[in-house]
Amino acid sequence: MHETLSAMDVAGRIPRARERFADAGVAGLLVTRLPNVRYLTGFTGSAAMLLITASDALLVTDGRYKDQSAEQIAASGAPARVEVGTTQTRQSEILREAAAGIDRLGLEAHGVTWAQQRAFGDWFPGAELVATEHLVEDLRMVKDPGEVARVQAACAIADDALTDVLPMLRDQPSERDFALRLEFAMRERGASAVSFDPIVASGPNGAKPHARPSDRKIAPNELVVIDFGCIVDGYCSDMTRTVSVGDPGPDARRLWDTVLLSQQAGRNAVAIGVECAAVDKACRDVIDDAGWGEEFVHGTGHGVGLEIHEDPRVAASASGTLATGHVVTVEPGVYLPGVGGVRIEDTVVVTADGPVALTEFPKDLVL
Repeated sequence: MHETLSAMDVAGRIPRARERFADAGVAGLLVTRLPNVRYLTGFTGSAAMLLITASDALLVTDGRYKDQSAEQIAASGAPARVEVGTTQTRQSEILREAAAGIDRLGLEAHGVTWAQQRAFGDWFPGAELVATEHLVEDLRMVKDPGEVARVQAACAIADDALTDVLPMLRDQPSERDFALRLEFAMRERGASAVSFDPIVASGPNGAKPHARPSDRKIAPNELVVIDFGCIVDGYCSDMTRTVSVGDPGPDARRLWDTVLLSQQAGRNAVAIGVECAAVDKACRDVIDDAGWGEEFVHGTGHGVGLEIHEDPRVAASASGTLATGHVVTVEPGVYLPGVGGVRIEDTVVVTADGPVALTEFPKDLVL
């Protein structure tokens, strides 16, 4: 599958990160968050650090990834070299030598622990360590066509898997059994993993926005919230549908209809230059008008890419503005303790021609 997807512009990412150094007040950056390492170099291993200076980029990993790191960076075209340190002491020596002359070295504030910060003080004694905020993550918000293609491929797998598995609800499986079958169906279709543990919440369990699948049997005529996604070549998908085997009754229908209208309003609001908070408000206004504003207890959405939750946030408190290439979810929900809940979610890419939904599974309440 990966060979059929359009190429990503990995080669241009390190230079774009370097261009942000002046505004961040640093002369170099030590990248330790693995999603950021992957984004900048194409390396997918579980242990690596990337040092970017004004004229060099050095990936340091351990002996397990000697061949893999060289192969993946060569394939990606990233302008980085690789050195292997079999011990942490040796890795620190390699990085210390490469960072010689850097007076202000950026660390990723959202990825460095207190213990690591103390250790890096010893590793780089000649540099002032500077906390940077979202230096790489801001680049990641704008997806190139190759990245969008990977999210779309993951969404297509999820769509097809749910089509295959959804009729199983008529047999009254447990929430856990249905979640396992859904995960297996996505892996059968080429997903490398799930992008998060699936949520399958039936009846009163649906009132818990992030309920874990349980041994509860899914019964007819009740709401079932299904929130799930998978990964293709590192990129995530995310979708929620709420369904019922049989008619769940007028109260549940009103709840479902309200959330659907809210979700449509949010999707319609997605556009270049629109504030993320305005998309949240479009969803929230519909639910407020229905009298359930207090039961919409989370933000409207989030960015999706190499991580299932990344920038930009779509929430009342969000300060960002949507731009071409942003991939975000629109997922309003209402949760009524003791009764159940409804959440409907699509993953949407912002384009010059308006929002394009990457999740295409139909929105029907009754099976």
